[in-house]
Amino acid sequence: MLKIGVLGTGHLGRIHLKCIQLAQKTYELVGFYDPDDAAAQQVQEQYGIKRWEDRDALIDAVDVVDIVTPTVTHFELAKTVMQAGKHLFIEKPLTNTLDEARQLLELSREKGVKVQVGHVERFNPALLALGDTPLNPMFIEAHRLAVFNPRGTDVSVILDLMIHDLDIIQSLVRSPVQHISASGVPVVSETEDICNARVEFENGCVANLTASRISMKQMRKLRLFQKDAYISLDFLEKEAQVVRLFDMDTDPGQLPGDNLMELETQNGKRYIHMAMPETESVNAIKMELETFAQSIEADTRPIVNIEDGYRALELAHRITSQIEARRAALASSSKG
Repeated sequence: MLKIGVLGTGHLGRIHLKCIQLAQKTYELVGFYDPDDAAAQQVQEQYGIKRWEDRDALIDAVDVVDIVTPTVTHFELAKTVMQAGKHLFIEKPLTNTLDEARQLLELSREKGVKVQVGHVERFNPALLALGDTPLNPMFIEAHRLAVFNPRGTDVSVILDLMIHDLDIIQSLVRSPVQHISASGVPVVSETEDICNARVEFENGCVANLTASRISMKQMRKLRLFQKDAYISLDFLEKEAQVVRLFDMDTDPGQLPGDNLMELETQNGKRYIHMAMPETESVNAIKMELETFAQSIEADTRPIVNIEDGYRALELAHRITSQIEARRAALASSSKG
């Protein structure tokens, strides 16, 4: 059993504490650190967990540190944890800047510690339901919309919301990014609150992403289009739908046993199969923490390792740079 300590007990930090308590066969929760006395006292009373007033002492006392603090604090805390030789679970985004992320990536390799980044949507039942479904998307459409909440506005909507989809898409496409075009607008905060980005990959896949934190309704959907298949994922409702086409001369043994319909196409008749894979109800945060422990004990690659976190952050910053360049060009043209 691994000893774990939590840094940060805000809204998400408390969820992590509860999930670690539920994973009592995996972790021994040694305690938490939070410099806010009022918040720390509340957590102690609510969860009955020991508060450590010395952060470094808590780090020294555990095998794994879970960082659930504002993004701007990630770098210094993660650096301290890794220099102490401890394994690290860190909430997304990995860091605030690419240079910070690059330093942590190098430090993790130098110290030989495992790092998992909290891209929790990788553990969403909708995505998990696909199982071993062959995925080779050539067009992707992502919509991630949220009602405004002041929590999280320390970073742009790209780093706050869109980064979930950037991580998932890159895990599916596995091809270098060739071109990016993007636009975004700060509406109620100092950074972008709504953004649209078109990402083109070298293998020909195109992803169109929209993220907003000023919407009237919530939406978290990902649609994948590939040869002979359409896949729809609803991360909010935790549902998946898979529509596949089969040639009429397909070996009957390769065809699904039900829900087959004939479809007339330009190339003749084909079979169409529509399925809604069964989704299993899971606690995604508990699951990501448990799988991280398994990767430590088995000395295997974490499901969302630090390289994945770095790639998602890098793409997010490239999108941000495109928006800034577009804004500067518009400002320059208006002056002319």
